[in-house]
Amino acid sequence: MATIRSREISACLVLQAQSQLKALYKDNADTIVGNCDSAIFLGGKEKTTLEDWSKMMGKETIYSLNTSETKGNSPSFSNSYQKLGRELMTVDELAAMDSDSCILMLRGLRPFMSKKYDITRHPLYKQLADYDRRNRFDTRRFLSTKLKVRPDDSFTAYEDEGTELLEPPPPEAFAAPPAQSS
Repeated sequence: MATIRSREISACLVLQAQSQLKALYKDNADTIVGNCDSAIFLGGKEKTTLEDWSKMMGKETIYSLNTSETKGNSPSFSNSYQKLGRELMTVDELAAMDSDSCILMLRGLRPFMSKKYDITRHPLYKQLADYDRRNRFDTRRFLSTKLKVRPDDSFTAYEDEGTELLEPPPPEAFAAPPAQSS
């Protein structure tokens, strides 16, 4: 993760439970998570994930008021204020979190709770495979070497004269042709 970040490559780590990462990478699991600038918790019940999130979120300061009263021949009354620390969210609070909520942790900010986005309300939702299976991306067709060239397709042809290239071709040579408007 650190290497790809240093090369300005983005990665999105998706886990069902953090124990999966720990099972695969043992002691390096914390290093992998530590190289992620953002994290989102969508909910869950797995104990180690809940414990890790509770610790990562940190603590908050709360004030506690204790009142005592004694009755008898000489009644007395007293108040005492205490400053205490408690987890921002405990393990049981994380486990019971609403299913339409999520927690976001972004580098440099305190964690915050937000509502999950309903993708069915997105203006381009009808272009997703969730809406219509015909919108699925067909990897086999994309990677096929038997692409058919249509008369309106534009491409660049190179002729091989049997000589070795001294310089690699420019990146434009590998770029996809511009989309044709209809």
